[in-house]
Amino acid sequence: MWCPDDYLDHLYDSLDKYYAQTPSIPWNERKIGVRSKLLESLGPFPEQAADLRPTLLHRIERDTYIEERVEYSTVGKLRVPAYVLIPKQLKGRAPAVLAWHGHGYGSREIAGLQPDGTIDDAQPGIHQHFAVQLVQRGMIAVAPEILGFGDRRMLADSAKDPRKSSSCSSLSSRLLLYGRTVAGLRLFEAGRALDYLATREDVDTDRIGSMGFSGGGLLASLGSALDERIQAAVICAYTSTFRGSLLSMNHCIDNYLPSILPEADLPELIGLIAPRGLFVESGIHDPLFPIQSVREAVRVLNEIYEAENAIERFEVDLFPGKHEVSGRKSYDWLANKLKV
Repeated sequence: MWCPDDYLDHLYDSLDKYYAQTPSIPWNERKIGVRSKLLESLGPFPEQAADLRPTLLHRIERDTYIEERVEYSTVGKLRVPAYVLIPKQLKGRAPAVLAWHGHGYGSREIAGLQPDGTIDDAQPGIHQHFAVQLVQRGMIAVAPEILGFGDRRMLADSAKDPRKSSSCSSLSSRLLLYGRTVAGLRLFEAGRALDYLATREDVDTDRIGSMGFSGGGLLASLGSALDERIQAAVICAYTSTFRGSLLSMNHCIDNYLPSILPEADLPELIGLIAPRGLFVESGIHDPLFPIQSVREAVRVLNEIYEAENAIERFEVDLFPGKHEVSGRKSYDWLANKLKV
C-alpha cells in the first residue's frame, strides 16, 4: 500500500470538523472571509491595467446577426481577440453577455465557427455554439479568447491541433514561479472584458450577464462572484464539490486553486454571486462533474440563496445529457433576467 490515495482522502476528511462548524456561522458573516480567501488563492492580480486600445479587426453580416472580431489590451503586452455577435436591427443599447468557452479550440467554438474562422455548418458539438444562441435571443454576445487556448496559446503549442492542444499546463507552471495562477490572470482579464463592454455604445452596462461552459464555468462563476457589474450568471457543466470532481479524477491544472479548501468548497465560492441571479445546468450523465456532487453543490447554493433572501433568483436544470451545454432553459432565463 504505497500509493498516496489514502493520504489524500485523510487530508479532505481532516476538514470535516471545520466544515461541521461552519453552519453555525451565518453566511452573511462567513462570506467576507470566503471572498478574501478566494482572492488570496488566486494570487496577486496585475497592479496596473494597460489601456484597452480596442481595435475592430473585421465586421461581417451573417443571416441573423452581425459578427465583429475585436481586440483589446489587458495588461503588459497581452492583447485579447474576441468575437462580438450583435443582433440585426438593434435599436438603442442592448444587454450583453460575456460568453466563456471551455476546453477546445477557443472562442470560435461558441461563435459558430470552425478553427479556421469559417462558418461551422456541421452539427454543433458540446459547446452548442451557445454565443450564437444568445445573440438570436436579442443579447450582444461577447466571446473572448481565454488565455492559453486557440490563438492565445504559447508559441511552442501554436502549430498543434487547437482541438487537442492548450497551453494551460505551460502557463500554470510558469506563473507559479511568480506566485501567480493562470486562474487569477484569466479572472483579471475577465474584468477587463467588462471594461471593454463599457466602451461600446450599443451595450447597456446595467444589463450584463455571463455564461460559461466547463473550464469557462470557472470564469463565469468566479468572475461573477468577484465583480458585481454582472447581474446574472449561467454556469454549465462546472458546478460541483471539489471532492466530487477535482479530487476524484484528473482535470486540467487550470481548475485548481492553491490553499482554498481549508476555507471554502466550490459551492461557497459560487455562492458569492448571491443575491444576484444564478442558473446552474448540468447533464445527469456528465462523467467529469458527477450528478451526485452537482446535487450536493446545489443543496449548498440553495441554503446560501435562502440566507440572502433571494431564492427566487436561483434556478437549476439537471438535463438528460453528458458533459455539454444544454440551454433548453438557461438561454431564455438569461434573456429574462437581463430584460431583453
